[in-house]
Amino acid sequence: MRVAYWPGCVSRGFTPELHGSMALVAGRLGIELVELDRANCCGAGVIAEHNQELADTLNARTFAMAQKTGLPMMNICSTCQGAQSECQQRLDADAGYRGHINEVLAPEGLHYEKGITNKNFLWLLVEDYGLDRLRELVVRPLAGLRIGPFYGCYILRPTSRLGYDRHPERGRYLEQLIEALGATPVDYEGARKCCGFPVITMNRETSLRQAGRHIGDAIDAGADALVSPCPLCHLNLDLQQPDAAKVVGRDLGLAVLHLPQLVGLALGFAPRELGMSKHVVRTELVEGKLEAGPAPALAG
Repeated sequence: MRVAYWPGCVSRGFTPELHGSMALVAGRLGIELVELDRANCCGAGVIAEHNQELADTLNARTFAMAQKTGLPMMNICSTCQGAQSECQQRLDADAGYRGHINEVLAPEGLHYEKGITNKNFLWLLVEDYGLDRLRELVVRPLAGLRIGPFYGCYILRPTSRLGYDRHPERGRYLEQLIEALGATPVDYEGARKCCGFPVITMNRETSLRQAGRHIGDAIDAGADALVSPCPLCHLNLDLQQPDAAKVVGRDLGLAVLHLPQLVGLALGFAPRELGMSKHVVRTELVEGKLEAGPAPALAG
């Protein structure tokens, strides 16, 4: 399997452990990542609020770069998935508007054709790679771990834009994946709610209260960790967790894993190889509960 890989901004800045663990996991799965290393920020929905045409131009540029590879596009950020899906919907719906955007891209030799396939790593794993195939590669089943899924907003809503008519189970993929890796998914109140990151610059207390409430709900439900396909959610749930604990007035201390890290653990990689030491909230509980198995695989 080969994909035009859009890592996004955050995985190459604030969360380099996500970028690194994705590379390791892709290699073990046999997925070749053709990185779009000159692609720009998706805008995270913020740019579109102020200048929709600019946001659409930026994302059309990324789409055009992906189309030049002749491969389907894959991202590892559900915020990117949501923002890019919104832009793609506008571009694909209006040939005249798309032509206008392509005029802007022309000096770079880029041109976006309607209909690119762009999937988050979570969707690609379930729909294209297949959970049965993934199970065959698990060398360290995550038995004994109770994992709370945290989807974030942009990979769930609006369903009409995100392909839920064709794939109605997308809102259950994290639970299915957690089970395929041998762990137990934990049902808790905040799994499908906003992490609070989008409002952190406008109302920090509200943002941290949202994050703290979701983490507390997961702890009360017996989760050993959360896992998310969104690095922006990771920033609010992990990086900001100490401050969130102060706002909600309770101890938290729940590890938050990137999706490729959880997959990587089951594939045999050591926590240090997956960059888990870079997290703000320590991951010793997760590491201690891993079922004894083969020695961790060495990065190649």
